[in-house]
Amino acid sequence: MKKIEIFDSSLRDGAQSEGISFSVRDKLSIVETLDEFGVHYIEAGNPGSNPKDIEFFEKVKELKLKNSILCAFGSTRRKKIRVEEDENVVSLLKADTPAVAIFGKSWNLHIREILKATEEENLAMIYDTVKFFKEKNKEVIFDAEHFFDGYKSDINCAMSVLTTAAKAGADVLALCDTNGGTSPSEIYEITKVVTSTFPNTRVAIHCHNDIDCAVASSMMAVEGGATQVQGTFIGTGERCGNADLSILIPNIQFKMKRECLGNDLSQLTATVMKVYEISNMIPPSNKPYSGASAFAHKGGMHIDGVDKCKNSFEHICPELVGNKRRYLMSEMSGRTTIISKLSNIAPEIKKESPETKQILDKLKELEHQGYQFESADASFELMVLNALGRFKPHFRLNMYKTSGEHPAPDGEMSAFALIKVEVDGKTETSASMGNGPVNALDQALRKALAIFYPELKDVHLTDYKVRVLSGDQATASKVRVLIENTDGKDIWTTVGVSTDIIEASWFALEDAIEYYLFHLEKEKGLN
Repeated sequence: MKKIEIFDSSLRDGAQSEGISFSVRDKLSIVETLDEFGVHYIEAGNPGSNPKDIEFFEKVKELKLKNSILCAFGSTRRKKIRVEEDENVVSLLKADTPAVAIFGKSWNLHIREILKATEEENLAMIYDTVKFFKEKNKEVIFDAEHFFDGYKSDINCAMSVLTTAAKAGADVLALCDTNGGTSPSEIYEITKVVTSTFPNTRVAIHCHNDIDCAVASSMMAVEGGATQVQGTFIGTGERCGNADLSILIPNIQFKMKRECLGNDLSQLTATVMKVYEISNMIPPSNKPYSGASAFAHKGGMHIDGVDKCKNSFEHICPELVGNKRRYLMSEMSGRTTIISKLSNIAPEIKKESPETKQILDKLKELEHQGYQFESADASFELMVLNALGRFKPHFRLNMYKTSGEHPAPDGEMSAFALIKVEVDGKTETSASMGNGPVNALDQALRKALAIFYPELKDVHLTDYKVRVLSGDQATASKVRVLIENTDGKDIWTTVGVSTDIIEASWFALEDAIEYYLFHLEKEKGLN
């Protein structure tokens, strides 16, 4: 069976996702990240669309890619203009990429209503453009836009578009479900017709996710004979996004048993994290394969099962994709759960050890106070290490003071925080303005500790949640604060509880920094 090629469009289709705005540096970083992971093709955008992309295509030439082929994207020549005189075509040529992706209309509705052209004119535009780039020794991927809608509307029109592109020399015929509304079974049947019609031309699938079937449809296209899968690495894209390659790649390799990027996908989770970080997005915890909850177990029966036989409740080993197993702590936890949870913290402790009861009692005491460790693994680990006497704090709080002002004098920074910390007998005082007292306190703490721990510059807060635990006390109620942090590689969550929301936030902030510094020293072999 033929190897399945991976074509990533994060920098083109993904950049059209709501809330994403890549800088030139961001785009270059994503190219380097995807190349390192081994993606075959990287569609890098339209070189003639804006000044940012023009600058990017100049700078990307300086990168020495090891695995990926860079691809510029653009349309066929415009109607009633010679191909060599079309500005878009010329800009694609100037981008000087080894491959180009050319999109053309394959739905008679679009030909008639959008292009305002005849079918013959549309075919001529496709033929001229593909032939032009083939004569320039470019690899050409022809994107048949709206192909599946076009096929169902007028099969002869849609197939003639592919025939024309193939005759002009297109290396790949990409079947695009641009509206994202075609069912997986339809994708399979239509792709099978195309691959049997064009046995000597590679066929690609390009699915959007408007009915939440982009991954399934892409897999069905592979079953139908497609040998190239197009998508975006974390599923970003126009409207509901594109097929998520971080799910498709392991599905193709582990579930479909097809050769794709090789057997080693151990960097998948780290790569997903990095692309989310560059995209300034928070990864969903329930994301298959790479999400924090992908291999998380809470139910006692599930935990007991996994502890005895890993594949009883896991479809693959998390290590295969660079993820890790998690046992969630809750009021349902028993000794088996505790032991499973301790396997990565203190593996020598057994179910009968006195420390097990000590930790279990402490857990129940803290949960009675309002703490919840189900989503706060970092705070749980620190609690265990403290209980075992294996943790030495990296700093001590002397004092903090926060104040707020409304309306904010500068329209944004509404709060002020002053903090004094001590590290190895040395004190440091720092102050910061912020958008609210917690933000100001967080910034002041990092500023003070950066004097002693400069590595903290890589750490930043990514999520902040507050839960009122008992409404009967009104504004004096106890609150639980969950804080999520990342250093661009890992994500960890900490928890704090108090009747004072600032104090609860402080407890969670303190744990977040302590957890990072502890593991930083552990990596260096210092503890």
